[in-house]
Amino acid sequence: MQLFLHPVDLRLTHTFTIAHDSRDVQPTLIVELRDGEYRGFGEATATRYYGITIEGMMDSLEAIRLRIEGYDLTDPELFWADMQPHLANNPFALCALDQAAWDLWAKRQEQPLYKLWNLDPADSPFTDYTIGLDTPERMVEKMQERPWPLYKIKLGRPDEDIHLVQTLRQYTDAVFRVDANCGWTATETITKSKVLAQLGVEFIEQPLPADDWESTKHVYEQSALPIIADESCIVEADVDRCAGYFHGVNIKLTKCGGLTPARRMIARARELGLQVMVGCMTESSVGISAIAQLLPLLDYADLDGAMLIANDPATGVTFDYGKVIYATENGTGAELSI
Repeated sequence: MQLFLHPVDLRLTHTFTIAHDSRDVQPTLIVELRDGEYRGFGEATATRYYGITIEGMMDSLEAIRLRIEGYDLTDPELFWADMQPHLANNPFALCALDQAAWDLWAKRQEQPLYKLWNLDPADSPFTDYTIGLDTPERMVEKMQERPWPLYKIKLGRPDEDIHLVQTLRQYTDAVFRVDANCGWTATETITKSKVLAQLGVEFIEQPLPADDWESTKHVYEQSALPIIADESCIVEADVDRCAGYFHGVNIKLTKCGGLTPARRMIARARELGLQVMVGCMTESSVGISAIAQLLPLLDYADLDGAMLIANDPATGVTFDYGKVIYATENGTGAELSI
């Protein structure tokens, strides 16, 4: 098979702001594995927070190009296991390669990937739509531009957070989820959870710094709302550590290294009684379509990345008022249009 690398700058429809970042353009890398008429696609984005660059991902993959192109891809899980030691320092590159491998494998069998995993889309949860941190007026406008049954509200201005949610609540009956991106203290979280519960908030995502386990335990015991780990749950070993500190985990494929480890993380979380969410970066329909294959295994989904960009270079899954509509194409359903 042949390896092709496609760096793309995704233009955001609106400036996207969270507690520690703000951007108008999101660089991403689309990885293609080609075998005759079949083309498998995967994706991973650059991120300053984790020190991941497009150049770094491309260099990591180019370093093992001969190994990739000479591989007999009969089992994506074995492929991941063979590639992981060479990409251990760049899980984002590993993620894009793993997604492409699963997509190509399923396309060769002329089946959607979720069917080969014996999953039923009818069991899928709806996805939320993220409202990035902004002025209350602009956040209201963003909600009104896209009426949705579930909104994920980015917070991170401690003195204004409650007022902001109260303001947004005046304009919709949708379920809210809030994400503080490590921006609160334990006392803040416990106090705010009681008010947020009255405002129709479903859960709070990663309110405390990722390494503050003592305070997180206190919040877990005292919060009026479930607490979902994000930055505290990166790789497979973190799932066990989150048990007893969080009510659930948000798994990001780019951080853990792809679909292969994500499936194991989901299974382990279930064994530990944790709720399971899978989230996304601001990425194209390539990455979102890969993540969507996991939907029937989840309690919560945050798959709005492609809806936040103005120049999607691919097609794949689509959305209808929170419901994920799978593509008719095989594999993950992703097809590159550039």
